[in-house]
Amino acid sequence: MNVTLRQLQVFLSVAETRNFSRTGDLIGLTQPAVSRSITELESQVGLQLVNRTTREVELTDAGRSLATRLPRVLDDLDATLQDVAGMATGLRGRVRVASSPTLSANLMPECIALCHELHPGMELMLLDRVQNATLASVLSGEVDFGVVIDPEDREALTCETILTEPFYLACPLSHRLARKRTVNWTDLKGESLVLLDHASGSRRLIDEALSAQQVQYTVAQEVGHSTTIFRMLEAGLGVSVIPKLALPPQGLAGLAVRPLTPQIGRHVMLVHRRNRALSPLAQTAWQLVREQAAKLHSDDVVAAAATAKDHQPK
Repeated sequence: MNVTLRQLQVFLSVAETRNFSRTGDLIGLTQPAVSRSITELESQVGLQLVNRTTREVELTDAGRSLATRLPRVLDDLDATLQDVAGMATGLRGRVRVASSPTLSANLMPECIALCHELHPGMELMLLDRVQNATLASVLSGEVDFGVVIDPEDREALTCETILTEPFYLACPLSHRLARKRTVNWTDLKGESLVLLDHASGSRRLIDEALSAQQVQYTVAQEVGHSTTIFRMLEAGLGVSVIPKLALPPQGLAGLAVRPLTPQIGRHVMLVHRRNRALSPLAQTAWQLVREQAAKLHSDDVVAAAATAKDHQPK
């Protein structure tokens, strides 16, 4: 088919405005030119895309199907062209990054803000998805790279660990474990746990840690987001094992948070598809996320040292 980008853009505008004249005003064409562009597009696809009436334009079934799919196609094309153009300097264009929810909320915002500051010509676009969907986005090429939790299957991936963080116990202030300064994994025997579900990259690691410590427990609830866990703990439905990044910086009112010993951590990793080199632009974004994670780790070390000093005997 000899379909032009201009024809597709005109059609998408018509699908949104349902009016040839308004479309012409928006994109700088006359009404006859808009009509001619739609007619030429219909000729190329061999289907009628719009029904023309005296008052408005109505999409046919084929037109609705095309209008639904076209925005993503045009967006992908725009991103591709920006990426190619950005190869000249490595600093202009769009980089798509997928990450799992706790990382999207507690690591990526700082990365995006830093990108705006250091590389104003680069657009860092975040896709906030559960771990499995993030990995699928990386493998399909939908995104340049992903930020995930220690994937079980790495055969098709190139991985780099950028941060290791520990798991913590969260429980109501009235719970017996809240009286401890640190909690051993074995202290969780017989407890009812509210845990992230298996769509989370952390759940497999939590299960493995509990199994390695021979902890027998009951799963009270499985949920998709750490915020839901906190509300359930406040309601007295059990205790939880959560990664450090899931904890809000301002703390948790009404809940106790205690480090678990022996310390068992989860690895936060950057991943991209094996045998597919990152573009210079994506490589710049990769480095930026790596450095921000290193800063986060450094801040944690300083905070931990200060806490240890405060607890030393006077």
